[in-house]
Amino acid sequence: MMLRPAGLALLIALTSAPLAAFVGPTAQASAVFDQHCAALDRRLAWQHGAPETFVALSAEERPRLRRGEILIEALTPKDADVSGAMLHHWRGSAFVAGARAQDFEHLLRDVDSYPRIYAPQVVTARVLSADGSRSHIALRLRQQKVLTVVLNSEYDVDHLRPSPTLGYTVSRSTRVAEIASPSSTTEHALPEADEHGFLWRLRSDWSYAEADGGLYLQLETVSLTRDVPRGLGWLIGPFVQSIPRESLEFTLRASCNALRSAQARANANREGSPR
Repeated sequence: MMLRPAGLALLIALTSAPLAAFVGPTAQASAVFDQHCAALDRRLAWQHGAPETFVALSAEERPRLRRGEILIEALTPKDADVSGAMLHHWRGSAFVAGARAQDFEHLLRDVDSYPRIYAPQVVTARVLSADGSRSHIALRLRQQKVLTVVLNSEYDVDHLRPSPTLGYTVSRSTRVAEIASPSSTTEHALPEADEHGFLWRLRSDWSYAEADGGLYLQLETVSLTRDVPRGLGWLIGPFVQSIPRESLEFTLRASCNALRSAQARANANREGSPR
């Protein structure tokens, strides 16, 4: 974990207490996370049952997306009892004119391009194994908000295409490790007892559907992080409370930009080809 110079000075000046490490989430917090994801599975199974409901959008929201708006919703249940932890559930929606479902599936499967598309949040990315519609990938993530935190993470990813115009991808974290002194000769993964709990679990669901001359994209993320320790809310609060939403919006916007860039390159190639 790194601190910006200003953050380090404030930390020394305002408190002498160390930043407490957490030895993973409690069994109760993990159970609540799993129950919430199970409920999400049930809702998405219904949602993906028909083209009209494949993305969760109202008739009023679709024109807004076609005008270029990005819609972000908080779906975190207010009564989630995750003592010592925080549950975060966000959903974002967008529209890319002219894009197709196969374009977006290609983007999601092109893991080697993630550091370019999703920089600076994704530092490195690689496929560890792949078998048809399922893959296991590794990402090094970097998040900065007063603190700069680097994480090595691994995910099981499933790509589903119920029809040529519809697609669904779900990613579930299988490992998250906090990295100390990243990009230095002393870089190492912190032992579990020394980690700070900035991200324990992460699930991401993409739903996408062709309609109205383009592609509707919807991303939902569910994450489990440490709670905000008393007395260090100024330092930890912005990170664990703001990053889940900001990361979702960044990922959604970056994906839309990547689709548009791919369209522009394809158009330029067509215009430049001999007739």
